[in-house]
Amino acid sequence: MKILITGNMGYVGPAVVRHLRSRFPDAVLDGFDAGFFAHCLTTRNGLPERDLNRQSFGDARALRAGDLQGYDAVVILAAVSNDPMGERFAGVTDAINREAAVSLARAASDAGVRNVVFASSCSVYGIAQGGPRREDDPVNPITAYAASKIGTEQALATIGGDTVITSLRFATACGMSARLRLDLVLNDFVASALATGRITILSDGTPWRPLIDVADMARAIEWAATRTADHGGRNLVVNAGATTANYQVRDLAQAVGRLVPGCTVSINHDAPVDSRSYQVDFSRFAQLAPAHRPQLSLDDSIQGLIAGLQGIDFADPDFRTSSLIRLQVLKGLIADGFLSEDLHWSKPDAPHWTPEIEEAA
Repeated sequence: MKILITGNMGYVGPAVVRHLRSRFPDAVLDGFDAGFFAHCLTTRNGLPERDLNRQSFGDARALRAGDLQGYDAVVILAAVSNDPMGERFAGVTDAINREAAVSLARAASDAGVRNVVFASSCSVYGIAQGGPRREDDPVNPITAYAASKIGTEQALATIGGDTVITSLRFATACGMSARLRLDLVLNDFVASALATGRITILSDGTPWRPLIDVADMARAIEWAATRTADHGGRNLVVNAGATTANYQVRDLAQAVGRLVPGCTVSINHDAPVDSRSYQVDFSRFAQLAPAHRPQLSLDDSIQGLIAGLQGIDFADPDFRTSSLIRLQVLKGLIADGFLSEDLHWSKPDAPHWTPEIEEAA
């Protein structure tokens, strides 16, 4: 088996690489990444790319069918990966998240790749009333990031051929990673609890969010990268997560407060209700992939974050302006002249650029 993972040097990628290597020790696993966040390591165990056979660097917007010959599966993680970045780089978000992803999937189909996996998002449901959202319910993307995801799903549905395409609408990611992000709700709460001893919620805490740990995202990706068309159809869109893992924001904060000794939780109960709220139904995923359903509980994810952050001696109360916030990294690279506004490398000697790793496994 030979698998290409684009965007493998982000938050989710290290968990995917580790899981696939564990499940398929003899597989050829290759990574392809722009390297923007290569230096954002949150581990003392060395580069997670050691589990790859080859790490290549480049722009996902430039990949062509010739680059994909011989692969059995392509996993598309490369993306401008959250709402604040999508707002700051709206045009680039569409170019990378939609145009490049669709182009890559078409190239994979032309190259005879058996499976394509696209990391989509439950954020496509946006503001959703009336109970947990199913895959066939109307979508309501309210951000550039969410719009790029649903646009990609729609375009992938038009690709012909024999390639099995899976769009995984992931719940909100959480959990420890070798390249941790702290611009995600649960991760932010744990970091704040450890660094300041308190969690402050400016809203009333009632909005709903589904969560999935990055380790469970990796399990879903394994299933999607190996499934056949008789398990869900040749082109499938499926919510990836667990129906029991829909939480109100205040419940997440209180769970963290319970597991971090001495942490206080403050909620602004008088704040206007935040309309950005949605619950998600994951029963289709449970039916199609019973052996790959999420295994980690909310407490598991919180405890993993606590252990991981304590393991790197994390204690930064100003972490929201640090390299653990992806938007801050991109803004810093642009300010230093290393990245252009359309997120292309401007200087070949960029200090954050990591040398190519070949035959790393």
